[in-house]
Amino acid sequence: MTELPPLNSLRAFDAAGRRLSFRSAADELGVTQGAVAQQVRQLETHLSLVLFERMPKGLKFTSAGRSFHNRIAKIFADLRSATAELKPEPNRVLISVTPTFAAKWLIPNLPDFSAAHPNIDLRIMATEKVSSFYSDGIDLAVRQGSPPFGASLDVTLLFKQSLIAVAAPRFANKDDTHLDPETLAKKPKVHDTHNHWPSYLAHFGVQDQSLRHLRLSQTSLAVDAAIAGQGVALVSRFLVAHDLEAGRLVEVGAAWNASGNDFYVLMPRAEKNNESVVKVMTWLTARPSKDT
Repeated sequence: MTELPPLNSLRAFDAAGRRLSFRSAADELGVTQGAVAQQVRQLETHLSLVLFERMPKGLKFTSAGRSFHNRIAKIFADLRSATAELKPEPNRVLISVTPTFAAKWLIPNLPDFSAAHPNIDLRIMATEKVSSFYSDGIDLAVRQGSPPFGASLDVTLLFKQSLIAVAAPRFANKDDTHLDPETLAKKPKVHDTHNHWPSYLAHFGVQDQSLRHLRLSQTSLAVDAAIAGQGVALVSRFLVAHDLEAGRLVEVGAAWNASGNDFYVLMPRAEKNNESVVKVMTWLTARPSKDT
């Protein structure tokens, strides 16, 4: 009987193949990047085959590596499924979202969800990292970007990326909250990591003339800074719907539809038979009509 490869090497290869990155695989497995690379090298030595081409910005399958990974990934998926069946939690649904999406949209809307589905145990994984449907046990995920996201996923548009300039009420004109582009260009700016301000202002034919800028690592922090009167923030409309309604923010600039970076909900096709996951998916895709 042919000796089987070490299990840890196969796990490292499976994760690296799904991510095409040793670094991302290491984050998923909770080990160092060097440990993943070493495990993959051990597997290649065991098989006497090169499985990946090491590229400057990631990995690329060799033909043998792609074929082997297709089969290994299915085996690991079956193992996870078999293990889950031993301790089924039919009403548990784990959704992966960014901290901003969780804080500014999902959590404010949870009362509506709980009223509609009191028996579903909805759990939220809020992280900037791209979680794995398989190793992290994710049932649903909200991602910002452009399709395709993966052949095994059902993808549904949640929100178009409609950016608006918002600020605390005292930043707005008394009689007209909408500022003309030239006036807006001079206002203090609050930035997040997306840094949409240059493109937004260029769309309206002006250049930034702000004397003060505040740069933050998350959009939710930029929203909070705008509420605190630190300047004008540029954010997706749906993320500040509750703040606008409550009067904590006002819209001070025209909307701009930034194409190609919309919000989607992703569901593995294998979850179509999971009643609780389907109910959460249905609620997620129906709710945006109330916030746009």
